[in-house]
Amino acid sequence: MSRTLLSLVVPFYNEEDSIPVFFAQVIPALEAIDTVDFEIVCVNDGSKDRTLPLLVNATQIDARVRAIDLSRNFGKEAALSAGLVEARGDIVVPFDADLQDPPEVIAQLVSKWREGFDVVLAKRADRSSDSYMKRQSAGGFYRLHNKLADVKIPENVGDFRLMTREVVDTLNALPESRRFMKGLFAWVGFRTAEVTYVRHARVAGTTKFSGWKLWNFALEGITSFSTVPLRMWTYFGLLVAVSAFLYAAYLVIRTMVRGIDVPGYASIFVSLLFFSGVQMIGIGVIGEYIGRIYLESKRRPLYVIRRRYGNDSSEES
Repeated sequence: MSRTLLSLVVPFYNEEDSIPVFFAQVIPALEAIDTVDFEIVCVNDGSKDRTLPLLVNATQIDARVRAIDLSRNFGKEAALSAGLVEARGDIVVPFDADLQDPPEVIAQLVSKWREGFDVVLAKRADRSSDSYMKRQSAGGFYRLHNKLADVKIPENVGDFRLMTREVVDTLNALPESRRFMKGLFAWVGFRTAEVTYVRHARVAGTTKFSGWKLWNFALEGITSFSTVPLRMWTYFGLLVAVSAFLYAAYLVIRTMVRGIDVPGYASIFVSLLFFSGVQMIGIGVIGEYIGRIYLESKRRPLYVIRRRYGNDSSEES
């Protein structure tokens, strides 16, 4: 059986504490997979600690490790996209540096791929290592997104998955610069299978996603794959207009029957505040979509590579 090249794509941002443990666990797990050669594509996303020197050192120790240094912090979605472009493998596996996803599961993904699937998802059967609030907010996001968007995101599935070269090439050919990768993974389709696993706690360091970043990330996902928020304001405006017409008709009839009375200023004031707030929210929703159009229209590159390390590719970019 011919050897297959597997590319493990790993974004790194301030992960100096995790790196020694990462390579100590991941390399033996990959070496244990039969008939598969591998490379580890490490993308340094503008780290401010010793992440880059440690990754460069890893490329010097093991020729199967490559490091891609971005010119600044572009965010995980951009770093992951850079890794997918740089990956040379026949099959590609995005992976996190914190080792919450056990590297031993990669062998299960490869085994499932050999059955003829183009994409093999790693689904979290147990998220007890995450906080209660994170589990609840994640579940709420998946349910809301899948109700609003035509493209359904598998629940409890992150970036960790196996994809064939055909799938990766399709993803790399997509033109948008504002990328919500979980949605893009689902959008491209292909024959898909699942492997379940139990997620572990972080081996070192702390998460780089605050509550505010997660909220913005969820907003990015919804506005990337659904226009329902815009359509909702159309229906809401129609509802308000019909209600106003019916109330006006009621006032005319009441005036004809009972005569003119003095209206209450409190109710008028509250109504003005309420509908002013509603209008501001509607403008904000429209602004989210206009902002995406504005950023996409610039056609800036998704990321900038400062330098590549490993496999005799340490040229400036």
